[in-house]
Amino acid sequence: MKKTEQILFNSEQAVPLLGHHLIRNVLMSNLLGKDHENILYWAGKSIAREYPQENIEAVIDFFSKVGWGELSLIKEKKDEINLQLVSPYHKEKITVTYQLEAGFLAQQMESQKKLMTEAIVQEKKDKVLITLKWDLKDPTE
Repeated sequence: MKKTEQILFNSEQAVPLLGHHLIRNVLMSNLLGKDHENILYWAGKSIAREYPQENIEAVIDFFSKVGWGELSLIKEKKDEINLQLVSPYHKEKITVTYQLEAGFLAQQMESQKKLMTEAIVQEKKDKVLITLKWDLKDPTE
């Protein structure tokens, strides 16, 4: 992590939800149009490659630090992991896409497991359920 990013990561400064919303959901949607969700997924994967985390606990901490919400592990099986996300948007009852977070999580698990991984998002009223599935027969290396 670069020095500037390290300083920002450890900062206690909070970004107002409106500022985050304007960039992520308004500007990006206007710029990307109908491809908004797909590109956010791949952007999440790109961010994950820039900020690799050692394990799921570190990923959970990362979500909290960057303001993406409260991520928690629900269940892990041999070929998938189930996570729950309660984002700041849920608390305000605002509907947004969670493809950025899904892409980030898919790439983190792919890097950690060394297996091709994809994310499946189920949006609920007060949370998002994200299932990460990997193929035990499809290594990345």
